[in-house]
Order: sequence, then C-alpha cells, then structure tokens
Amino acid sequence: MKRNLFYFIVVVALLIVAAVACNKDKAVTGVTIDYNELELFVGETATLYATVSPSDAANKIVSWTSDNPDVVSVIAPARGAIIARAIGEATITVTTNDGNFTARCKVTVITPTPIEPVMIRVTGGTFVMGCTDGQCQHNETPTLNVQLSDYYIAQYPVTQREWRAMMRSNPSLFKGDYHPVENINLDDIEEFLLRLNEAFPNKNYRLATEAEWEYAARGGNKSNGYKYSGSNILNDVAWHSGNSATEKHPNGQTHPVGGKNPNELDIYDMSGNVWEWCSSFYARYDSVKFRTGYDSTLNIWINPQDTAGIQHVARGGSYLDLQYHEGKENGFCRVSARYAPSPPMMPGHLGIRLAMSVE
Repeated sequence: MKRNLFYFIVVVALLIVAAVACNKDKAVTGVTIDYNELELFVGETATLYATVSPSDAANKIVSWTSDNPDVVSVIAPARGAIIARAIGEATITVTTNDGNFTARCKVTVITPTPIEPVMIRVTGGTFVMGCTDGQCQHNETPTLNVQLSDYYIAQYPVTQREWRAMMRSNPSLFKGDYHPVENINLDDIEEFLLRLNEAFPNKNYRLATEAEWEYAARGGNKSNGYKYSGSNILNDVAWHSGNSATEKHPNGQTHPVGGKNPNELDIYDMSGNVWEWCSSFYARYDSVKFRTGYDSTLNIWINPQDTAGIQHVARGGSYLDLQYHEGKENGFCRVSARYAPSPPMMPGHLGIRLAMSVE
C-alpha cells in the first residue's frame, strides 16, 4: 500500500512539473485594450481592460501608465482604473509583464454639461390598466379603471451619456453613449435625480408611476390598442432576445435608443431594450392596502400610486426577454407586462425613463 502511494505521489509530481514546463512555453505574443479612444468628463472614472494573447499565456500580468497624469491618472496600476482630472488629452499605455508588448488608448477629457432630456407631453385621460389582450400573466389581472392628469414622459430611456454627465461614472455592462444606462439600483437613481434637478431646478424630474408608464406605452389618448408599444409586430418596435444578439454578445445586449419605431406618442423603446424602473411599489392589482386615488362613486382610480411595499415595479421588457413565454407571444415586452426586481438588484437589463408633472 505504501509503495503504491509513493508511486502515485511521484506520478502526480511529474504531471505537475510537465504542466508547468508546458505552460512556460506559452509565451506572450501581444496585448490589446478594449478601447483605442475614449472620451471622459472631468471627474469621471473608468476602467480599461487588457487582453493578453494567447489566452493561456503563462504570464498575463500587465501594468498601466499615463503620459499626462495631470489630465488622466491611473488610480489602480494593476487593474486599469483611471480618473479624468482636467480638460485635455492623455495616452494610457498597458504593458505586458515582460515589457515586450504594449497597447494604447487616447483619452480626451471634456467639461461635463448637463443634458436636458426630450420630454413628451401626455394628455391625460382614462384607460383600462392591466391585461386586455387575452395573453395575461398572473400579475396583470384584474384590470383597473384609471384616470390620469396630464404629465410629461421622456421620449427615450436615460442614455449612458446623460447618466455620465451627472454621475461622472458609467456602471453599464454594455458601453455606448447612446445605449440606455443599466446596471443601476434605486439608490443610484435617487442620486441621479437629485443632481439632475439641481442642474434644471424648474423641472422636477422623477420616475413615472406605473399607471403613467402603461398609459404612455399604450399611446395615451392616441392608442391603437397594440400589444406592444407602437405595434403588434415586436421586431418593429423592440430589441428582444430574438434580435438583440451581436458578434461580441451572442446572448444579446442593449442597443442605441431610438433604433426602432416609436409608438403613437412618438416615444421610443417602451417595449424591449431595458426594463424601466417606476416609482410605484409592486402590488397585485386586487391588493389596495397602500394604493391611493380610488373614487368609489365613479369606480375609478385617479392618478393611482402604490406608496409602500418591498419592491418597486419595472416595466417594458428587455433585450433578454424571450419571444415566447409559457406559450404566449412575448409575455414580457407587452404593454401590460410587469416585473418586480428584488432589491438591491441592478443587472444589465434594468434602466430608467424620466417623467415630470404638469404644474
């Protein structure tokens, strides 16, 4: 038994030595950076990522430097984290551990300018809130009779450029100035709204209530009764799991806002791309404990809002959502579909759309 154990240990040791020797032969052959050029606002942070070739190289350690640290400095030399400190240009260089290979990214730093969102005025009216197309999910019934006052809602979801201008960072998983911002939670959104309203003090931007969101998605008083926001044909108005894949992200990703057709109110991306947080808490439609606005005489909810709960509700579906769910055609990109992300959830399919009251 002892002899067999000895032979086993020797064999394992030889295999380890052979593996190490083999891996030493995997010499580094190059390095690239995920961006050749990058634009940042003063005060903004970002992280650059390097890819060392081959993928199984023995030594994939790299270091990062800046040729103009007064403009852009490296705050984590081993990780590629940088911060824009002043207006100007700088070149960030990544170098492999052996010093034989480098790659560069030119960073331009500009002054952040708050971006005023394009808002669409929605004329108030009455509508039936909830599932009306016969393809109901369990949380879309019973329907509610709702009456809304006039309000404004953004023509597009908040983009990463809008977010960066306020927050000096971009948490999104799928980078692109005109892609919707995502990977954000409600605390982040609260801070964003605070800064945005400081920049535009007469606007009082906020999130839409769930009722406001659905009414706008349906086309308001111009509604044609579509299943999705603006069409009965999903591909015409939405990025979803059936059309959002790219070579870089074969499982799907977000796309620049406004790339599909708008709805009856000239609002884009209310079906697909990213789910959109609402100010309302999630509650079943037949649970009225914390819902305000009921007029028992008219049997109608006037500007309803669910004011308490555990989870806020999100609406609209995303690039990840299936064309068919439980045998029903795209359950999650329909105008009545509802989602209750668990806090502090902040995945890459949750974004926001702004709203504003009419004073």
